[in-house]
Amino acid sequence: MEKIETLKKKMLEKKVWAVIGATAKKEKFGYKVWKKLEESGYETYPINPSYDEIDGKKCYNSLMELPKKPDVINFIIPPESIFNILPIAKELEIEYLWCQPGAVNQELVSEAERLGFKIAYNVCVLVELGE
Repeated sequence: MEKIETLKKKMLEKKVWAVIGATAKKEKFGYKVWKKLEESGYETYPINPSYDEIDGKKCYNSLMELPKKPDVINFIIPPESIFNILPIAKELEIEYLWCQPGAVNQELVSEAERLGFKIAYNVCVLVELGE
């Protein structure tokens, strides 16, 4: 397993990110993380079935709907909800998963690693990008 520091650096060099748990509620981390990635020049795809768009950008219901394969999936949802997404991410051959603080538990980390994902967890995009 690669160290989190090494993984973070590799992931932040990737330019296409899916943000699962993005929201239009500006006070929520789902908005702040997505917006920070967007403003930092990343190509982002917000995913949340509750919205058609966020700040004028199309919001998708699932990974399967994206027009382009993301390099990284950023999760801002409870870890229990992520388990169902792992097989889809594997099918799409997505290599990198980034779990924001609160979006991870040891069972999820173990399963993601077992499936061959490279996973960074308990690290915040906002901190890493200088929020």
